[in-house]
Amino acid sequence: MNFNRAILAGLTVSTTLVGTALADTPDLLTTVKGRGTLRIALEGTYPPFNSKDEKGQLVGFDVDIARAVAQKMGLKAEFVLTEWSGILAGLQAKKFDVIVNQVTITPERRKAFDFSDPYVVSSPQLIQRANDKTNYPSLNALKGHKLGVGTGSNYEQTARAVGGIDVRTYKAAPDTLKDLSLRRIDAALNDRLLAAYLVKQSGLPLRAGARVGEATEMGIPVRKGNPQFLAAVNKALADIKKDGTYAKISQKWFGQDVSK
Repeated sequence: MNFNRAILAGLTVSTTLVGTALADTPDLLTTVKGRGTLRIALEGTYPPFNSKDEKGQLVGFDVDIARAVAQKMGLKAEFVLTEWSGILAGLQAKKFDVIVNQVTITPERRKAFDFSDPYVVSSPQLIQRANDKTNYPSLNALKGHKLGVGTGSNYEQTARAVGGIDVRTYKAAPDTLKDLSLRRIDAALNDRLLAAYLVKQSGLPLRAGARVGEATEMGIPVRKGNPQFLAAVNKALADIKKDGTYAKISQKWFGQDVSK
């Protein structure tokens, strides 16, 4: 999954399901405390946020955050692998308790779900060659230049909307970075967190360029009607930030604080 799918997915869950018998349902906090586990949905195919290592173990930023949140709540993390296309509907259907999978907080999604406080802030960012002395401060500055983007991504749409940019599309981000290092394109555009990870993993002589779009916030969605549970999730997030756990996880995967 491309990181910006969290913005592009456009998955709308009917809000008519939200208002049914909420008053008669015990708060989810009571249920998870009685069970002793927190059921957490994620894809498991989205590095560096969540994927499986060579031993088949789940690893990634979201995996570590989810485990830390569950621990602060006095619960054991239980992961439920779910395809992105059905992940929000699965939450509404009570197949799991929360989603920790870079879900963008949007007004439309707030109609169907409550969200935790944001735990990640990101934005679109350019990638350039390390020795390129030209700095592109905006997409407008790339008019007349070649820009690499993911095929069908939100970034492709954004770049084409500017006009005058020679937009080159790629199915895989590593191919984009390879062509950038070979000077076949002048810059690449991706999410800033994924960009940092890709540059680090590629080993190519590349660097992060300017941020060129509005910031987006990611949160943990929960079903409506569970105020005690939501408060407990927010407290857990605040606690891992306060005791330094969040900072260690953030540095481990991205070398920076991704909450700002």
